[in-house]
Amino acid sequence: MSATYSDLQDRSVFITGGGSGIGAALTEGFLRQGARVAFVQRSDASAFCDQMAQTTGRAPLYLQCDITDTARLKACIDEAAAAHGPIEVLVNNAANDQRHSTEEVDEAFWDWSQSINLKAYIFACQAVMAGMQELGGGAIVNFSSISYMMGNAGYPSYATANGGITAMSRALAREFGPDKIRVNALMPGWVMTQKQLDQWADPEALTAHLERQCLKEHLEPEDIVGGALFLASRASRMMTGQALVIDGGVVVTG
Repeated sequence: MSATYSDLQDRSVFITGGGSGIGAALTEGFLRQGARVAFVQRSDASAFCDQMAQTTGRAPLYLQCDITDTARLKACIDEAAAAHGPIEVLVNNAANDQRHSTEEVDEAFWDWSQSINLKAYIFACQAVMAGMQELGGGAIVNFSSISYMMGNAGYPSYATANGGITAMSRALAREFGPDKIRVNALMPGWVMTQKQLDQWADPEALTAHLERQCLKEHLEPEDIVGGALFLASRASRMMTGQALVIDGGVVVTG
């Protein structure tokens, strides 16, 4: 860990999709800052929790949840708040970037994709707002993506949702700024999670993407953690409604 944010010590943090991929790196990063971390994951993350307890000395609270089940997601947020105190930091990370073409999209697929990649985000934000207002503030980090900024083909529903996440973050930042609740979007580039390596990161695609990066190294999940910790901490206390890109230099925001 290259930076320590002392204000994250003992803060109540809730992460969606916190047991695998980028989410697992986020869970570990917040635990190493001394935070009290709860996360939801659809698949069994018990072994990961045991590993975190051994390597960080702090065990996260794992709650099994399919985030498309809004009632269950809200119940998990309530359970995490009961265990760790009102949520002070929400990290909306869970997503599914299944590849698809416009021609094959039907209504059922569109609704499924949006329920994971956008709908769950707004209802998680809604569920933590009252607690953050009572606390006198909080931080929300919504994971978007550079996918829509690149204008890539291959996942129109996913790209649409990510554009929506950035827009939603800015709208919520304006709405809840008077309550000292900060809402920012974090936009990773192509991160080499095991899922990406298994399904889409063939040599040709990797070479082509690396050519678009200024920094000629592929991103790893750990490369995204520092930005999330910064946005969650009071080091960024006057930063809200912004989109922080971590992509090795593929896109520009100005």
